[in-house]
Amino acid sequence: MWFTGLPGSGKSTLAIHLEQRLFDEGYQTYMLDGDNVRNGLNRDLGFSPEDRTENIRRVGEVAALFAEAGTVVVTAFISPYQADRHMARDAAGDAFHEVYIKADVATCEARDPKGHYKKARAGEIPEFTGISAPYETPENAELIVDTMSRSVEECVEQLASYVANSFKL
Repeated sequence: MWFTGLPGSGKSTLAIHLEQRLFDEGYQTYMLDGDNVRNGLNRDLGFSPEDRTENIRRVGEVAALFAEAGTVVVTAFISPYQADRHMARDAAGDAFHEVYIKADVATCEARDPKGHYKKARAGEIPEFTGISAPYETPENAELIVDTMSRSVEECVEQLASYVANSFKL
């Protein structure tokens, strides 16, 4: 399950809650996000467009390996470029499920959990997705989860229902 969306849209929050819910229901699960891959596997990468592409390529390959082993992998990455998400889809094949965590810039900026929008507006973070760098909305996501109008619990319920209908236990 490839969660994509703007910074602050709720990707990591939903990934954490979904991973726990699926585990409690008996699924073998693992979550990949920027925190756990950039501290190890991808610590050599920065945030240039080329490094972002390589980050997503590596994550896509790792997620595909986990999926091949029967694990429901929940990833939470901005992954702003459609081409990069296609590359991750190619790595996983039919096991890839793109989930657009939908929230507009105003909503994400109001949340601003890490203070990044404020820093980006002040010019302290160059190439910040949604402000000074583009985000390409998914063209054909398998699932759209609107976090602007729904609670975390409602979104997790939608996601868990999708998994139950799409993955075998």
